[in-house]
Amino acid sequence: MQIQRATREHLEALTPLFNAYRVFYKQKSDTTAAQTFLNERFEKQDSVIFLAKDEAGNAVGFTQLYPSFSSVAMKRVYILNDLFVTPEARGKQAGTALLEQAKSFAKEHSARGLVLETDADNPAQKLYEKNGWTHDPALHYYWEV
Repeated sequence: MQIQRATREHLEALTPLFNAYRVFYKQKSDTTAAQTFLNERFEKQDSVIFLAKDEAGNAVGFTQLYPSFSSVAMKRVYILNDLFVTPEARGKQAGTALLEQAKSFAKEHSARGLVLETDADNPAQKLYEKNGWTHDPALHYYWEV
């Protein structure tokens, strides 16, 4: 499994993965909007995307990190906002490799760490826990629109 930081040159390979990720979360398929959104992330440089490729060079997954800050720690933190691996590539270490790359990136940039949220019934929780992520029952999550 090869993991690399995605650039605009990877937009064509990344777009269907990002669209499939959104569909997984019950959003309507829209590859044009997905491509526009990703292109804006590259243009504004406001996220970090890693792309997973299999041995044949096919794009099989991605993760997207958004920078934020911890005022208490006075350090950057990264929000692991998106993680997706194609159904065909699941169980072949792509998710683990993407998580490891995200962790290495955060350490290289002296971040306090990585944080993520996921649906309570998302099977990827097993992947997170297997890779050392811990659920923090002391925290509450609030949302306002």
